[in-house]
Amino acid sequence: MRLLSVLLWLSAAGDDIGLPIAGLRKADIQDTYSQTRGNDRQHEAVDILAPRGTPVHAVVDGVVKKLFLSKPGGITVYQFDVCEERSFYYAHLDRYANGLKEGRFLKRGEVLGYVGFTGNANPKAPHLHFAIFELRPDKKWWEGTPVNPYPLLLRAL
Repeated sequence: MRLLSVLLWLSAAGDDIGLPIAGLRKADIQDTYSQTRGNDRQHEAVDILAPRGTPVHAVVDGVVKKLFLSKPGGITVYQFDVCEERSFYYAHLDRYANGLKEGRFLKRGEVLGYVGFTGNANPKAPHLHFAIFELRPDKKWWEGTPVNPYPLLLRAL
């Protein structure tokens, strides 16, 4: 059923997403979406290993809705697409790109931050925690229906 949801989303979205890290290959992207974390909590994201300081790019055109520092995610960015139907979550960043602020419009491919290991990430394995959520009508940046980014990232290769 989740695959059907992703396929319907793809057909409705019109535009594919870009890659959050330039130069990725299929072998660099593992489907960690359904893995469990902690007390049987589903991951609902893809972790992409990369050296600390690797630029992270916006995967769509859209507005930075929230810059947030959280205990689990560390330095994070929530970006909405231009239709405000989806939220893209970038976490464990080392730092934000210069000039990044809430309300800023980002073009697909623009650098928004740099890979790190902030939050609960392992310092020996810097990575980008990347998640996608279908937004509800109330457009709360912290809520939504999770979508597996893995098939969308493969399409972007």
